[in-house]
Amino acid sequence: AKWVEDKHRPSLSLVYLPHLDYGLQKAGPEAASTETELALIDETAGELAAFLEERGVRVVVLSEYGITPVDRPVYLNRVFRDKGWITLKEELGRELLDLGASRVFALADHQAAHVYVRDTSLLEPVAEVLRSTPGVERVLDAAGKREAGLDHPRAGDLVALADKRSWFSYYYWEDDRKAPDFARCVDIHRKPGFDPVELFINPALRIPKVRAGWKLLKKKLGFRMLMDLIPLDATLVKGSHGRLPEDSLDWPVLAGDFPDLPESLEATGVRDWLLLACGWPESEKPVPDSRGEFS
Repeated sequence: AKWVEDKHRPSLSLVYLPHLDYGLQKAGPEAASTETELALIDETAGELAAFLEERGVRVVVLSEYGITPVDRPVYLNRVFRDKGWITLKEELGRELLDLGASRVFALADHQAAHVYVRDTSLLEPVAEVLRSTPGVERVLDAAGKREAGLDHPRAGDLVALADKRSWFSYYYWEDDRKAPDFARCVDIHRKPGFDPVELFINPALRIPKVRAGWKLLKKKLGFRMLMDLIPLDATLVKGSHGRLPEDSLDWPVLAGDFPDLPESLEATGVRDWLLLACGWPESEKPVPDSRGEFS
């Protein structure tokens, strides 16, 4: 970020600092290690802010979400598997989820899951199954999606929201020996959903750093290999986000020199406040209403 500022002097620079994101998903916001993560991000953010302000850059702090404690993963695709709604294909003893052939499948994203129902006759039965699944707090149908602002063409036919102690895992296999090879790797493109378990090293591995070093050496030598260091235990995850927390102290934060910034605003209004901060031309400047939203 410092190099980009010195080299290009952008009108807007978005810098992601992952300390609290990763640390709080792993250990949860209630863990003692949170204090260490707070100290690290405080030092890093303070140093970066001082560097930018010395160059006349206006600094804004923005968090996309607040992480809250969880202790229950919910496996919607395993529920659909029990109902016979998903289609699997086996390759070399591994089970792969065939999304195109499945009548129903879930795309998991923390505490929200988009559920796609190819067989429209199953729409209401799927909704009923979701409502009866422990850990699911709400199920949004077409009307619910419109009300929530999620009626997008690529949104799921149904959207499931977890309760405050639960989150959605993409796992669909029932026997870890048949888990796909990418399940034990950091592989964001082949997994049907976000996998926070990628933040962990498998505790069952002996001397994991040596194992990782050996695999990197094999890769440099041109051998095919899998960096399969990730466990298959979703209960390790202790923090998540996606639903609207009851306590406003768990909401995301926008902080900066904004004289008219209201106490709260819709997430969709953040964009215009950032454009104001980076010098929106005075002649085109919009005026926020009493709720901090722009027309």
